Amino acid sequence: MLRRPVLALFLAAAATAVCIAPSVASDDDPVIGGDCEGVGQYVTVCREQPGSPGGTNPSGDPGKQSGKDEKPKPQICAVERLDPQPPASDPVWKGHKPGDGAIYTRVCISDALGAAAGAQVVPQVFWAAEDPAVNVDPEQLAREAVDRMLLTGPDIASPRPAGRYVVGMPMWMWVNQSPTTYGPNSASATLADVTVTATAKVNRIDWAMGDGAHVTCHGPGTKYTASYGKQAAPTCGHTYSRTSAGQKGGKYPVAATAIWAVDWQVNGGGETGQFTETRQSQAQVAIGEVQVVR
Repeated sequence: MLRRPVLALFLAAAATAVCIAPSVASDDDPVIGGDCEGVGQYVTVCREQPGSPGGTNPSGDPGKQSGKDEKPKPQICAVERLDPQPPASDPVWKGHKPGDGAIYTRVCISDALGAAAGAQVVPQVFWAAEDPAVNVDPEQLAREAVDRMLLTGPDIASPRPAGRYVVGMPMWMWVNQSPTTYGPNSASATLADVTVTATAKVNRIDWAMGDGAHVTCHGPGTKYTASYGKQAAPTCGHTYSRTSAGQKGGKYPVAATAIWAVDWQVNGGGETGQFTETRQSQAQVAIGEVQVVR
């Protein structure tokens, strides 16, 4: 854990600034800590995530749906004590007196990451009885940075849905490479004077071939050309031993799961770490049989 004084949540500079007011789940003051799932050692606020029931969640993962009854998720927030404090007549005190707690501002990193480039986030002002000091979790910041990368599953180049494949013939599997489908991809996130830079790259791709076979490939695979003839793939391949005629739609369902390795570091030579992310893509492949005509 890194303990730093709260300064601000920085956004990229731009010519046009758009003010965005954070939405709070409660009708009253924001709850520091609160009854959230997964609360860590950093300041959190219980807030409803943006999006309507049945839509994608804020991380952009279409496999996870946000529902009406879903519990509010914790948010990483930078909290700062106002200096000078507002006068006693200011309604922000809500019946409290100067000296009886203090007035703070709060900005959550999700507000910044969800804003358009160059947007300006308006801090929320609230009263708190005690100083809600911030403990910044650098790995959580790194995960916020990964969300900005918009990583996806592999861009499968082969097997092609319209390809013609037969039993006993080696199949070559490979994927197209881009920053979002294979890496490398880098992004940074900043909170409370702590900036973390994360770099993600696919470490391996696990293929489920639909016939019960699983193939692990440590690389994007080798693109096939006619000059290779009937050779087996040198880096990533599979040979089907039976047709797909008995499968739904006459095709084998193929799933390619990318295992992304994410390395992160606190800027300035600070703490480092690593974690993995997974993204999956689907495909279908028809496997026929060579008919011998006599």
